[in-house]
Amino acid sequence: MESRRVVLGKRFRASGKLKPLGVRPNIEDYTEAELEALRAADIVYYPSGLYEPLFLALGKQVFPANYYPFLGDKIKQADLFTLLEIPFPRTRIYYGRDKARRILLDFSFPFIAKIPRGSAQGRGVSLIRTPADLNRYLEEASPAYIQEYLTIDRDLRVVVLAGKVLHAYWRIARPGEFRTNVSRGARISLEEIPPEALRFAEWVAGRCGFGEAGLDICHGGERYLVLEANMMYGLRGFAAADLDIYRLIRERLAQGSPP
Repeated sequence: MESRRVVLGKRFRASGKLKPLGVRPNIEDYTEAELEALRAADIVYYPSGLYEPLFLALGKQVFPANYYPFLGDKIKQADLFTLLEIPFPRTRIYYGRDKARRILLDFSFPFIAKIPRGSAQGRGVSLIRTPADLNRYLEEASPAYIQEYLTIDRDLRVVVLAGKVLHAYWRIARPGEFRTNVSRGARISLEEIPPEALRFAEWVAGRCGFGEAGLDICHGGERYLVLEANMMYGLRGFAAADLDIYRLIRERLAQGSPP
C-alpha cells in the first residue's frame, strides 16, 4: 500500500498531488481537512524544526531525517562524526574559563576557530595566527570551537538526498582567501569530480542518517575528510550546472518514501 504523504515545507515546491501546506505558526491554523491529512500521514516532508518533534512523537516518519537537529550546529555535528568514527579534521570544543591557555596546549598556530552555532557562508570562521587573533575570537565565541588548519585551496560540495548524490562541484578559494565559500569569492568548478569522493559522501550521509545535506569534503593526506554538513546550502553550484534543484528534489522524492 502506498504511503500517505504530506508536505509542509516549501523546499519540495508544488508537485502534482503533493502540494506544500506551508509551515504555519500555530497547528490550529491548518484547516480541519489539513489536520486530518496530517493525522493520517505516514510520512511528513520538511516538517520544520517547530513541528518535527510533534510528528516524531506521533510515531510518524519525517524527511529529511536528522536534518533540523543538526542544522547550523557544528558542535553536534563534530560529536556525531566522532561517535561514528567518520574522518574529519581534529576538533575540540572549549567551555569555561582559561580557554586561551588550554587551546594553546592542544593546537599550534595557525588553526581555525569558528562560531559554533548559527554561522554560515564563511561568517564566524577565523584563521588564528597569533595570540591576539585568538583573544579577539574568544571575545565573540562561547564555547570555543577549534579545528586544525588544513592547507587546501578547495573543497568539494556534495549534496546528498535520500542516500544518493544529487549534485557535486568544487569550490576553489580565491587567491589570499583561506575560506572556500562561494559567498567569499570562491570559484565553482564542475571538472574532474572524483567518484571516490562521491562514494565517501554517500557513506557519510548514510552513517549519519542525513536525509538531505550539502557535505563539504576535502582530501587530507591519504584519505577524504568531511568538514561539515550544511542543511541550508547555497544553490549557485546548481545554477552553474543549469540544474533546477526543486525539480530534482521533487523527482527524487515523488518516487516514494525515502529510505
